[in-house]
Amino acid sequence: MDGRIVGAGLVSHHPGLMQCEEFRRAMGAGEDSDLIAGYARMRERIAATNPDVVVIFDSHWFTTGYHLVDAGDGYAGTYVSDEMPWYLHGVPYEYRGLPALGYACEAASRERGGYVRAIRHPDLGRQYATLNVIKQLRLELTSVPVVSVSSCQNCRWEHFLESGAQIGEGIRRSGLRAVLLASGALSHRFNDIDWTPKHPRIFHETNVSRPENVESDKGAIELFRQGRHDLIVGRWEEEYRKRNWEAFGAHYLQMVGAMGGADCRAKGEALSAYENARGTGNVHVWFDL
Repeated sequence: MDGRIVGAGLVSHHPGLMQCEEFRRAMGAGEDSDLIAGYARMRERIAATNPDVVVIFDSHWFTTGYHLVDAGDGYAGTYVSDEMPWYLHGVPYEYRGLPALGYACEAASRERGGYVRAIRHPDLGRQYATLNVIKQLRLELTSVPVVSVSSCQNCRWEHFLESGAQIGEGIRRSGLRAVLLASGALSHRFNDIDWTPKHPRIFHETNVSRPENVESDKGAIELFRQGRHDLIVGRWEEEYRKRNWEAFGAHYLQMVGAMGGADCRAKGEALSAYENARGTGNVHVWFDL
């Protein structure tokens, strides 16, 4: 039986969400980030699909030369971020991998002359774009394995679409029911270190780094709602690349590439408010297949 993609989502992983609720509420002028409640909504959507595997397109796992699919058996340890170790540290994790899927994706890519490769190394470091999502979606509490995919930094947008298509073919050959998660922000330009918030609720959209980024991000969210991925892909060079989507948009482009690229018409439902995180635009969106 052919495997298939049974659901997909764009998810925020920003590290502020890993702070304690008391701190988040203090930063939110008394109210928590809606992305936290959005994780619960996302958990419901994922559970309803009953997946065999969750594939996370990790916008922090930068590679050069190849799009890598993690083929490890599983990972366990305690995470500390080299980016912000003063608060993102001491995070325990333990989850299963699925080597067979990584190798299926590599085989499909090699047949097409592509650059997707499986990597299996027990000491390969973890990135919080994977771990924060695993923790917030409580995937460790399920038996569902998680497979991370890298963002290859010497690529153009069309390369990401093609690597996604090859991963989609690997999923088809695997016989598995897969949920895809694009872990990252939309516009991803940080505020300066001495920036002063415009709004007392740190998560408020007016605290995003540029008003034009907010406008563009909201336009993309509306196109998600309509299922018009063709328009997002078609406007990539003239608009979305210039808005500096996280990891060059690799997380979204690979996800949608696996779902058919510009032909994909999966409609997106926003599962959270659109929010700021240090100037970047963040939202959870579920695509029902």
